[in-house]
Amino acid sequence: MGLFSGIFLGMVLGIALMAAWQRMMTYRSAKRIAKAVDIKLLGSLNRDDLKKICGDNFPEWISFPIYEQVKWLNKQLSKLWPFVADAATLVIRESVEPLLEEYRPTGISSLKFSKLSLGNVAPKIEGIRVQSLNKGQIIMDIDFRWGGDPNIVLAVEALVASIPIQLKDLQVFTIIRVIFQLADEIPCISAVVVALLAEPKPRIDYTLKAVGGSLTALPGISDMIDDMVNSIVTDTLQWPHRIVVPLGGIPVDTSELELKPQGTLRVTVIKANDLKNMEMIGKSDPYAVLYIRPLFKVKTKVIDNNLNPVWNEVFDLIAEDKETQSLIVEVLRN
Repeated sequence: MGLFSGIFLGMVLGIALMAAWQRMMTYRSAKRIAKAVDIKLLGSLNRDDLKKICGDNFPEWISFPIYEQVKWLNKQLSKLWPFVADAATLVIRESVEPLLEEYRPTGISSLKFSKLSLGNVAPKIEGIRVQSLNKGQIIMDIDFRWGGDPNIVLAVEALVASIPIQLKDLQVFTIIRVIFQLADEIPCISAVVVALLAEPKPRIDYTLKAVGGSLTALPGISDMIDDMVNSIVTDTLQWPHRIVVPLGGIPVDTSELELKPQGTLRVTVIKANDLKNMEMIGKSDPYAVLYIRPLFKVKTKVIDNNLNPVWNEVFDLIAEDKETQSLIVEVLRN
């Protein structure tokens, strides 16, 4: 859910800035000698051998040799994690609850944090790929793994019941793309762009537990939260969508970093034939839902008691990236 936007925004910026600063400020000449020895030893193994050794969860730096290991960064991150976690918690409190409200499922009247702590376990960076300087930018891909021990409790209110729900066993596996917009003035970075790469697909695992009650008090709540998590990750964080954050108090125009509309897709929904009847008595009342981004859904009128509905409705949808976005059409019953 929007929680993950805040987690990535709060902690990844700190991680990425540490990595970028180290990249720009030191040549690491002594470490290159030791790394060359390691690479020579690894060179005796081919990629298939490494995959067999590591299993299915082999790191990106093995799968793609241009990723570099960053043991120094993980060591520093472990030391600084209490401070990074506190700062990230503040960011989440301020920025995520509006997203929870924006993406709140129908049927839930209120969705807020009751408890929020990122725990004591720091994320692990399996590898970093820094691309060449491009038009005043540094583009960095981070192989991010986090199996933390956060204490996250959501206060969920609905018409039928109110219940606190805890997120447990949170695990995040994803490639984070960070783009640094460079500047001539200190701190030399005027803005940062953060996004999750679509390939490999971000993996966010967790379990839900009702605190002092049962999830059955709110039927379907687990599916609602799962759908909301997927919608927010896809709609706000997954590339080409991104979060743009100005830094350092340097006046900067971030419009070039934002995702911009590329055109309008006009869709005509004509009809559907031979729909499956989902009713015990009578026939289904179908309607169609269309969207490119989950936040901007449109729907046709409902056709009562008809398995061959005719709509003949026209919709205009904004497209922002023709290479990665697609039209989703769902036929549902009222």
